Amino acid sequence: MSAKSIDHAFTSSSLTSAATDPTHAGALSFMRRRYSKNLEGASTVVWGIPFDAATSNRPGARFGPQAIRRASAIFDNDPQYPFARDLFENMPTVDYGDCLLDYGDHWQTPETIEREARKILANSEYLLTLGGDHFITWPLLKAHVAKHGPLALVQFDAHQDTWFDDGKRIDHGSFVVRAVRDGLIDPNRSIQIGIRTHAPEDCGIKILFGYEVEEMRSSEIASLVVKHVGGLPAYLTFDIDCLDPAFAPGTGTPVAGGPSSAKILSILRGLRQLDIRGSDVVEVAPAYDHADVTAIAGATVAMYMLGLRAERLAKSD
Repeated sequence: MSAKSIDHAFTSSSLTSAATDPTHAGALSFMRRRYSKNLEGASTVVWGIPFDAATSNRPGARFGPQAIRRASAIFDNDPQYPFARDLFENMPTVDYGDCLLDYGDHWQTPETIEREARKILANSEYLLTLGGDHFITWPLLKAHVAKHGPLALVQFDAHQDTWFDDGKRIDHGSFVVRAVRDGLIDPNRSIQIGIRTHAPEDCGIKILFGYEVEEMRSSEIASLVVKHVGGLPAYLTFDIDCLDPAFAPGTGTPVAGGPSSAKILSILRGLRQLDIRGSDVVEVAPAYDHADVTAIAGATVAMYMLGLRAERLAKSD
């Protein structure tokens, strides 16, 4: 036991050190990364946005960041499957905690998120955000575009999120149409995977419907996504309701007929050629979850996002 540590999120000796906390104990930062508002030396940042006032059905995604962090304790710093590496050895990473929002004044929320995200991105290279409902992706895109320029959107979702938006609504179902209108994303290079509903317009974005995902192999889908995006820098957003409710019951607007977590993770694994500049996992609502099934799926998706970045950094060395 002398070589073991506890509460690695507070006691870590460096931003790349491995944790040895018991899986069932210790401070629950994301994958035991150091909790810190100091970004000195950090290339990658994990951040939570506990906001769900834009949901159209069941609320509760404000508890998503907590649930995802808790579930991430299962990643006990062995080499992470399927990346076969310590993700943080060459990728100094901190958990920045959560965004402070005024629950009584939602009109300030977009500006608050964007302002804080810009601050993080000014002092680091990559931001992984834990939501929260899907509205948060709009101000996140604004912050990322301010640093990287217009991006391709790679969206895993059951919904297109292209419903009417007058520019004033706080609505998780219209962030995509707003992003297209504001020139944040290139619709011709953007793609949505797993869609199982219809919206009034597609904004010129390529759609892979749920039945197509079911009929295609994971490698075919990944190749299609990579080819469609091309070399354009991309933002990866993952709504947990992309998964079938059998694999992610804890979400606000579940839609039957979706893919398994195994298939989606295989697709994500195949996106290593994409130049992903930022990412988020949203719509985990633990009040509707069972045995942390959805939280575990969300934490695993987030870990894969970091794994893709760790691999890309390793290849650039």
